[in-house]
Amino acid sequence: MSATCLVLAALLGCALTAAHAATPPHLRKQGSATQLMVNDQPFLLLGGELHNSSASSLEYLNTLWPTLKAAELNTVLAPVEWDQIEPVEGRFDFTVLDGLLKQARAHDTRLVLLWFGAWKNSMSTYAPAWVKTDTQRFPRARTRAGVAQEILTPFAPATLAADTAAFRVLLAHLKQADTQHTVLMIQVENEIGMLPEVRDYSAAANAAWRAPVPAALTAYLAAHKDSLQPALKAAWETRGARASGSWAEIFGDTIETEEIFQAWHYAQFVEALTAAGKAVYPLPMYVNVALNRPGKRPGEYPSAGPLPHLFDVWKPGAPSVDVIAIDTYFPNFIHWARQFKRPDNPLFIPEANHAERPDAGADAFYAIGEHDAFGFSPFAIDDIKDGKSSLPQAYRVLKQLAPTINRYQGSGKVRGFKAPLSYEGEVDIAPQQVRMGGYTLQVSFNAPWEKLTPTEVQTRGGLVIQTGEDEFIVAGKGLTIVFGSADGAQVGIEQAIAGLDSKGRWLNGDETHQGRHIGLPGDAFTIQRVKLYRYR
Repeated sequence: MSATCLVLAALLGCALTAAHAATPPHLRKQGSATQLMVNDQPFLLLGGELHNSSASSLEYLNTLWPTLKAAELNTVLAPVEWDQIEPVEGRFDFTVLDGLLKQARAHDTRLVLLWFGAWKNSMSTYAPAWVKTDTQRFPRARTRAGVAQEILTPFAPATLAADTAAFRVLLAHLKQADTQHTVLMIQVENEIGMLPEVRDYSAAANAAWRAPVPAALTAYLAAHKDSLQPALKAAWETRGARASGSWAEIFGDTIETEEIFQAWHYAQFVEALTAAGKAVYPLPMYVNVALNRPGKRPGEYPSAGPLPHLFDVWKPGAPSVDVIAIDTYFPNFIHWARQFKRPDNPLFIPEANHAERPDAGADAFYAIGEHDAFGFSPFAIDDIKDGKSSLPQAYRVLKQLAPTINRYQGSGKVRGFKAPLSYEGEVDIAPQQVRMGGYTLQVSFNAPWEKLTPTEVQTRGGLVIQTGEDEFIVAGKGLTIVFGSADGAQVGIEQAIAGLDSKGRWLNGDETHQGRHIGLPGDAFTIQRVKLYRYR
């Protein structure tokens, strides 16, 4: 090869390497799982969300890093406020955002940014003053009685245009300022929903209510009729599964239809915003949702957000959104997590109950192990007192397991375990049985000699990864696992070793109850490597 060719080949190789390194974070399917790819490698997001105001002051944020590092997280979820970056229309100030990026990089930590734009927890408190005070240009949602609310209406084109313009500038700035890919994802708005009414009753909203249901929604319903959410399916089919008509004609003149109507228009607003942002810089984008309490009607909870019973409205209404994510503060975590993991929706928990809760670590293990969650993040991470609480303990172990989890996610070889808890606080401690390969696993949350309270049981959970025909990794806290054989053979424990490396303690005696089961201690998150054998 000539010298010229060698130079050209070297230049081409550098160009390809640079292009490869510049690939922004994105989502990738692997079997039944969806993984977050960072620098083209799967990244298990072990996060924590800051209090809303913590990232608004760089001086204050700088004092939090010892706490954040003690929490063992690899990603911080932090708001970016519309009123702070665009205090005057068309004039942008990214001083705080750039400082946030700089601090995160200094501490080797990734970021997920939460766009507090038109709505945050239903309300519009983070809109700039020039938006808040100009109610002619940026009208408010109204109650049925006509009273203006502290909520921008999604039916105002000027509001969408202003929010979109700011969002596009934010993404353009990130594309230039964050070539290191410190920022992994963007949350679009925050916990959208109507309170205390089911929907907006402004003049523009009422006109839209009387208009025909968009064909995009009815076409989606027809194409997905066998898998629709039950309540939506019943409302549509009861009235003849019509392809055209008003909202009341297609779904009925009910409060539930009003919520469907409002959800569609929120979704359409978010779709326009998300598509515009991705056109500038295509980071993964998600919406989050405040859950509805049992027995409450729309408007008594934040109505029309991307709740499970409205997925079939939000999915066609906002197709550019990558993930509908769960914010969960209720005790029945398993009940909700199951609903958010769907073939068209990976599980991501950006805002779980308080980071200091004793069951936070168990929730993380369950979500990642059983539902292929690519990320877990409790709220108020800045309240972590030290590294000895449940979440940091769990994250330390999950960091060790991350390469193995990423390898096997979506293959059916990873299972998660946690005792279900009802909304009323009743815990089901019955052993759980699953099949993995040629083995059956009976998983309990207490050893035979333990008597635990429901609160203690809820701190326990874990996951199992099958790494070979007879080999497993068992990790978590307080699990007791009895292995059986699907073909009736007896199963013995050939070897149990603490940890992942070759220097771990051998546990074939008292720690396995003389070969009867694998037991993980109930006072800490740990790992064991297990090899089984069969005999008759």
